[in-house]
This record gives sequence, C-alpha cells and structure tokens, in this order.
Amino acid sequence: MLVRDFLDEYARYRAIGDKAMAQVSDDALNRVVAPDGNSIAMIVRHLGGNLVSRFTDFLTADGEKPWRNRDGEFMEGPFTRAAIDQAWSKGWQVVEREVGALTDDDLGRNVTIRGVPHTVHEALSRSVTHASYHVGQIVLLARMLASDDWKWITIPKNQSRQYNANPVHEKGPVR
Repeated sequence: MLVRDFLDEYARYRAIGDKAMAQVSDDALNRVVAPDGNSIAMIVRHLGGNLVSRFTDFLTADGEKPWRNRDGEFMEGPFTRAAIDQAWSKGWQVVEREVGALTDDDLGRNVTIRGVPHTVHEALSRSVTHASYHVGQIVLLARMLASDDWKWITIPKNQSRQYNANPVHEKGPVR
C-alpha cells in the first residue's frame, strides 16, 4: 500500500506535466525566458535523465550512474516534441517498472545515491519531491508561454468553493 502511494504521486505529477506541455507550441517547448534559464525541453530532459539514472537497477546500483550526462541534459535545443516526449516517457516508464516491482517491505532497505546511503523510503521521498519541483517549473513556464486560452490543470482562480464541493484532483478512497 505504501509503495502504491508513491506510484500514485508520480502518476499525478506526470499527468500535470502532460497537461501543461500539451498547451504550448512546439517552439515554446525550447524557449528560454530568462538569462541562463532553462526551457521546458531542458527540464524534461533533466527529469527524464534523473529518473532513468535513479531507478535503473534501483536496489543494486548507485542512483547516479556513470553513463549519465547530467550537464548534457541542460543543453539548449532545439529539440522536437517527439524527442522531448521520448525523454519524458522513458523516465516515467523506468519509474513505473522499478517502483512497481517494490513491496512495502523494501522501503526499509538501503540504496545509494552518489555514494550516500538512503533507505528506499528516503530515496522515493527525495525523488517525488524532485519530480514535483520540476513539474512545477514546467507548469509555470507553460503558463507563461501558452496562448490566452490556458486550461487550468488544478483549481482555477476564484473557483475554490466550487472545487471543494467536488474535489476531483484529490487522492481517491483508501484502498
């Protein structure tokens, strides 16, 4: 049940990112809006690379793989939407496969990230937080770069009362 909670949170953030990126043009995915800033494409490549590195051989190998090129994840494009989608999907697929194979008993086991030991629970908490941080950046950039017909992903402004009457984005019933 606890591992399922992590998977549900990952799925929620993936869906938020999907909805945000769907609202921007292909060109906007590569736009850098501040000096020395990141585009949506760069953030997606980074998050995808992080997830693949962290979760490949999750229980048996360090989470920072020697083959990962973290600095290369932040290279400016242009990158096609297909390439961005591939980096995004690949990262989430590794998460779904590897975290999906865990049991709640695995949460107390140890893994390493950059040689530092963490419990599986700590590593998953750290990873979900990292993913949510970057998905938030993607949403902010998408909102800035989207056309005027932005469709709210969560609770629209001035509609909290209506949302609270039917909280569709909240976690489902206890399993």
